[in-house]
Amino acid sequence: MSFSNLGLSDKVLAAVAATGYTHPTPIQEQAIPHVLARRDVLGIAQTGTGKTAAFVLPMLTILEKGRARARMPRTLILEPTRELAAQVKESFDRYGAGQKLNVALLIGGVSFGDQDSKLTRGVDVLIATPGRLLDHTERGGLLLTGVELLVIDEADRMLDMGFIPDIERICKLVPFTRQTLFFTATMPPEIRRVTEAFLHNPQKVEVSKPATAAVTVAQSQVSAGREPHQKREVLRRLLRDAKDLKNAIIFCNRKREVAVLHKSLQKHGFSAGALHGDMDQPARMAALDQFRKGELPLLVASDVAARGLDIPEVSHVFNFDVPHHPDDYVHRIGRTGRAGRAGIAISIVTPLDSKSIAAIEKLIGQDIPRAELDLADATDEGEQARERRSREGSRRGRGKPQREREPRQAGNNRHHGPAQNGGAPRPASPPHKEPRRVSREAEAEPGDHSHLPAFLLRPVRARA
Repeated sequence: MSFSNLGLSDKVLAAVAATGYTHPTPIQEQAIPHVLARRDVLGIAQTGTGKTAAFVLPMLTILEKGRARARMPRTLILEPTRELAAQVKESFDRYGAGQKLNVALLIGGVSFGDQDSKLTRGVDVLIATPGRLLDHTERGGLLLTGVELLVIDEADRMLDMGFIPDIERICKLVPFTRQTLFFTATMPPEIRRVTEAFLHNPQKVEVSKPATAAVTVAQSQVSAGREPHQKREVLRRLLRDAKDLKNAIIFCNRKREVAVLHKSLQKHGFSAGALHGDMDQPARMAALDQFRKGELPLLVASDVAARGLDIPEVSHVFNFDVPHHPDDYVHRIGRTGRAGRAGIAISIVTPLDSKSIAAIEKLIGQDIPRAELDLADATDEGEQARERRSREGSRRGRGKPQREREPRQAGNNRHHGPAQNGGAPRPASPPHKEPRRVSREAEAEPGDHSHLPAFLLRPVRARA
């Protein structure tokens, strides 16, 4: 089937043809006719199957008629992260180039004033994250009573990020007679409850089982020691030995680990960028742009990059940390092997990850093959580093007692030179007693006082 059989307008078909796409994906083929028929849709599909175009293309056809009023958008799309929201806007810019539609983006990290000015001019398509959208409605600068079509995208990610209460508030602000499109990759019980509450007799479109891994991704796991430096050694070896590595996303569980690993890779000569939730929006977008353009072949990221980001030619995904939640594994490896391309996903597994790996294998219904890695050089490198640190520590350990012994052993002869009794050396202090304190008067005597602190060597004026 081609796009021309789905009921899309001529302008949209021309835009699709200009991008080079000729055949719709299964989710697009099944969802687009129902959206054009103005039915609610519950779409379940794994990441990378073209869900964004499944609602963008029919929305463009629907929006060809009519015009938006000030501060009252005609359609609303909710996304869990800023990156996904910006990516959806790029899809509208690409497919809606021949239409005079106003598209606004409401995300954090951008001035409220700039966003207010766009809302004042009238918005046909409003793409927003839940928090920033509610900020605008509470300020009185946005009315949702004109929304005809509501899209809730990446709903399971919304659940993970704690946005479900915000989604429920937003659904109460839009008209009851709206059309709702609900897209998710998994269907946990909480998501099922939300769909039952806010969808009206929806058409269910499921093109794959929830939480299944793409067949185009070759998965494997590599064992490593539990220490972070051992995992970093394994990762460096994997990066150096990888065949046909064009670019790669390296996932960590914590934002702090992202920063540490990013710095380590740069130190060892790898060109890498970083992406995590604590970065400001310009830095996050700059890192993504550099990665998309190929200026940075490696991107170290937290799970903020695991959902929905459209980077079609990612050749490798590395799980530096095995995710705690099995669903996150599916989304991470879904960043590669997109649009029918082959991809490679490798997880670095420590003895502490056995339960997590077992849960992932149970979820995806298959075993993750173990790959053998010759770590002789990497192990030698680690052993040499540890031996070097050990030798340095031993030298420091031997030196410290020696310095402690010097005042007791040699200090009695260095207290120093002639004493006040005509030059006879001072008697040695008993080893069990504290060393004798040196008086200020003794400082004026000639001799070697290099063992004393500098402030004790300053001349002292005698009182008259």
